[in-house]
Amino acid sequence: MYKPAAAVQPVGTGAAEAPVLPVDVRVTGLSKTFGEVPIFQEISFGLSRGEAVALVGANGTGKSTLLRCLMGLIPADAGKVDVLGTDVTTANSRALRAMRGQIGLVSQKHNLVPRLSVLSNVVQGLLGQQSGLRHWSQSFAPAASREAAMEALERVGLAHLAARRADRLSGGQSQRVAIARALVGQPKVLIADEPTASLDPAAGEDIMDLFFGLAKDEGVTVVFISHNITHALRYGDRVLGLAGGKMPLDARANSLSEADLRGLYD
Repeated sequence: MYKPAAAVQPVGTGAAEAPVLPVDVRVTGLSKTFGEVPIFQEISFGLSRGEAVALVGANGTGKSTLLRCLMGLIPADAGKVDVLGTDVTTANSRALRAMRGQIGLVSQKHNLVPRLSVLSNVVQGLLGQQSGLRHWSQSFAPAASREAAMEALERVGLAHLAARRADRLSGGQSQRVAIARALVGQPKVLIADEPTASLDPAAGEDIMDLFFGLAKDEGVTVVFISHNITHALRYGDRVLGLAGGKMPLDARANSLSEADLRGLYD
């Protein structure tokens, strides 16, 4: 059985101006089963505001499933999830929508609308906060929304492609547009499922630097899945590890080595 090198209680580093930090995400005794197959049991942890947390583990250990439970996209079988003051496990659809409007999500599938422009796809990232037809396309969006979308594209280095149709992008460009869409609403929590999977090494480093900067400079709580052990240790304040249906690793990144993380994949 895997044993972590050093287990700790959740403590966030946070933004420079936020020495006293609330917990933005609290998971208590969470369990999930698909059919008769248990995915994980009695998972508990907390994410402090402004903390960057890497979620690691072998394929099939439930990392993506855990993130979907955090957002209320799938129900848990047992336990409790509280995100930004909302009890996700009992909230109604209106409360869940309000909570998700404060979260930026970067999924493995980019889910861009192929026939629309890059700018329109990023504007749609505001739909969680401002529903209605005006945010389905940049042509109808308010000037402030278009400006916010352009700023998000600048942050990922793609402002020059704002007018290009999404179906004419490379895989790496599509990923960066998806990241811009997640950032446009200035989320309080950013959830990223393998955000650099489609990017070349240099672009991947740029995106991870961006995520790290959001946590450190703007107090955004970031949780990201990564199979890149080096990234997990370099960009995570803390590392959570799933293995064998449990969470045997919850440790400060600076207390771990790459050898410690490789044990999760044995």
